[in-house]
Amino acid sequence: MDLFEAIRGRRSCRKFQPDPVSDADIERILEAGNWAPSPANQQPWEFVVITSPGIKERIFAESEACKTKLFERSGWKWLEKFPIDFVREAPVIIAVVGDPKKSGADMFLDEGAGRGYLEGCSAAVQNMMLAAHALGLGTLWFSLYEAGPVRQILGLDPGKDPVALLCVGRPASAAASKRKDFREKTTYLR
Repeated sequence: MDLFEAIRGRRSCRKFQPDPVSDADIERILEAGNWAPSPANQQPWEFVVITSPGIKERIFAESEACKTKLFERSGWKWLEKFPIDFVREAPVIIAVVGDPKKSGADMFLDEGAGRGYLEGCSAAVQNMMLAAHALGLGTLWFSLYEAGPVRQILGLDPGKDPVALLCVGRPASAAASKRKDFREKTTYLR
């Protein structure tokens, strides 16, 4: 698959088929994430591969609690009915865990201090999503949770940050997406 075709064709998938994802496909996805760029080549990510229904159910419950709290604080009506069943229905969830101590030089600056690990982990997630798409798999970058409870569910060290949960599986249906033209969002300083 051509890179530009993969970029334009990738969609967020919220409905998955129950078929398992092969270990070989999971490893190809993880390897793609591992080749992401990062500040000072710190490679601030670790991956946790979750297939356990019990763990997925605990993550789902935490996410529902977070969704309720967010709805109460924001008043966003759409959030009340936003279904997150994909968290327990996706055959695989890959947690991308960041290490704030591996942020690169920006951790010594006043502005934006310590965000380099987030940027590196985000690049890893994008690589993984594109790799999954090239393998015929769907993904959803999920972040509707509080870090503390998810850290505990996954048994992570207190200093680690669960940056993203990547739901992975075969899409149950094709998804459409619209994008504004990039020219509407671009300024050139020449």
